[in-house]
Amino acid sequence: MCGITGWISYDHDLSGQRATLEAMTETMACRGPDAAGLWLDTHAAFGHRRLAVIDPDGGKQPMTVTHDGRTLLVTTYSGEVYNYRELRAELEQLGHTFRTHSDTEVVLHAYLQWGEAFAERLNGMYALALWDPRSRQLLLLRDRMGIKPLYYHPTPDGVLFGSEPKAILAHPSLRPTVDAEGLAELITFTKTPGHAVYQGMHEVRPGHLVRVGRGGVTVKRYWALTAREHTDDLGTTVVHIRTLLDDIVDRQLIADVPLCTLLSGGLDSSAITALAAGALAAQGRGPVRSFAVDFTGYTENFRPDELRGTPDGPYAHALAEHVRAEHQDIVLDTAALMDPGHRAAVLAARDLPNGFGDGDTSLYLLFKAIREQSTVALSGESADEVFGGYRWFHDPEAVHADTFPWIAAGLSGRFAGGGGTREALLDRGLLGKLDLPGYTARRYREALAEVPRLDSDTGLQRRMREISYLHLTRFVQILLDRKDRASMAVGLEVRVPFCDHRLVDYVFNTPWSMKVFDGREKSLLRAATREVLPDAVADRVKSPYPSTQDPCYLEALHDELKELAADRAAPVRPLLDSGALAQATADGATPGMRPGAELVLGMNAWLRTTGTTLEL
Repeated sequence: MCGITGWISYDHDLSGQRATLEAMTETMACRGPDAAGLWLDTHAAFGHRRLAVIDPDGGKQPMTVTHDGRTLLVTTYSGEVYNYRELRAELEQLGHTFRTHSDTEVVLHAYLQWGEAFAERLNGMYALALWDPRSRQLLLLRDRMGIKPLYYHPTPDGVLFGSEPKAILAHPSLRPTVDAEGLAELITFTKTPGHAVYQGMHEVRPGHLVRVGRGGVTVKRYWALTAREHTDDLGTTVVHIRTLLDDIVDRQLIADVPLCTLLSGGLDSSAITALAAGALAAQGRGPVRSFAVDFTGYTENFRPDELRGTPDGPYAHALAEHVRAEHQDIVLDTAALMDPGHRAAVLAARDLPNGFGDGDTSLYLLFKAIREQSTVALSGESADEVFGGYRWFHDPEAVHADTFPWIAAGLSGRFAGGGGTREALLDRGLLGKLDLPGYTARRYREALAEVPRLDSDTGLQRRMREISYLHLTRFVQILLDRKDRASMAVGLEVRVPFCDHRLVDYVFNTPWSMKVFDGREKSLLRAATREVLPDAVADRVKSPYPSTQDPCYLEALHDELKELAADRAAPVRPLLDSGALAQATADGATPGMRPGAELVLGMNAWLRTTGTTLEL
């Protein structure tokens, strides 16, 4: 996995802009710690930071294809194409020759052979830029599910692009600015496809390509979820899902560097770890290595809450023992979670303070520890969106609410077990101007209008198709972006097998009644993988990513909020409600202040370190 950036200018000569390109590229050094590369021409400048995973010696970038001394195509590419070996064999039969063993070179030749249609042939996670010197056109491409990020900012005579906003904002012509709509997008749990929060910037939507020429920017969709009748019976459906999972996991084990799995002890990560263990054993590469996050005293002092009924530790250990994994717990304490350096690293990685508080910091520290021993990790992320695992999928009130179901379920406050709201400390006048309920409602209506449907979809089936679509195109983007930023901040590549588009498309069209055939969440996944899991793990009720329950964390958060309240120069102060701030900083920290405090403290650090201007 890597970091990419670039600059297209049709009215200026970029060949002498090395210093600017280096500055843009350097912002993503963490995404690619192994190598850096630049390519400059008259109207195009590409930068690349490399994390070497496949063909470490031959896959250096930016990469070109030349013929008779003429450059035909240039790419700066981030990602993994899991079917690159099959594509390479097909292209060789068509007369193409290769000088490396990398998937990057296969992508270049695939475009030369099939043009824009090459996107439909790729299986993987990727974000890439292709420059054709002959036509002087740029193509930006992002994978179907949006696993890998890619942003762009049109300019008067071209475009700037990068894996992360920070690469684009490093250009001297830009200043980070956020308007009222951008701030509303940041605060709400909506994740509008294409919205980048920063003014003038856009995100390449999943399953889309962006074409840039002298005439401007055009956007084209090459893949989307479609509605089709599901004709397989239950038994056939379960077998097909298992067949797909076996193939997906097997493909995603390809790496020329150390590989592991993320194991929480839940159904999703346990299924991936068990399937990986079996595949590695069959290839003579076992045992599988697995890692889990834990907190000091968490299991011993665990208190069930609305989202989490059991601690992860015992289940992760049971699965590891079952498949004979080499397992390791990464145990964190409150001091590590509140460490200013760690929190600053998380904010720098995410570009925006729109995360999950201690959940972001702990994920970063987990990945940081894993990176000392491994370069690639397989994750169970996205199974809940694909198979219907979240509790609000099964809560009639949330399902039938006239908004995003996770918002109806109060996720923004409940994720940390606090019960408060993220906007609790913000000024009432500001909230009136932002109109967060109106913004959320507008984005919800836009999403509903996209949902593909069948005439046969009625009643609950119709609504659950909508719910699935909302999760697969909106909610999953929040989590995929979080995981990408936290992992790439330490140079760890995280793969997400459940985002394979073949599996997503198949399960999306499976009737809801089949997805809950045993009266449980994720019935199909459980049935497809039960035989490789211990019963205790297979039957465990969904428990989200853990959040620390240490009272010292809440107290530390409270103390930091009091320091902010005393700092009249704090950049976030004009955005806060003085009464709510006084109440939150009164003696005795309460769980309800936690989501609001985490957001406000993050916003203050963001405004101070990035120099972002708010135009409200």
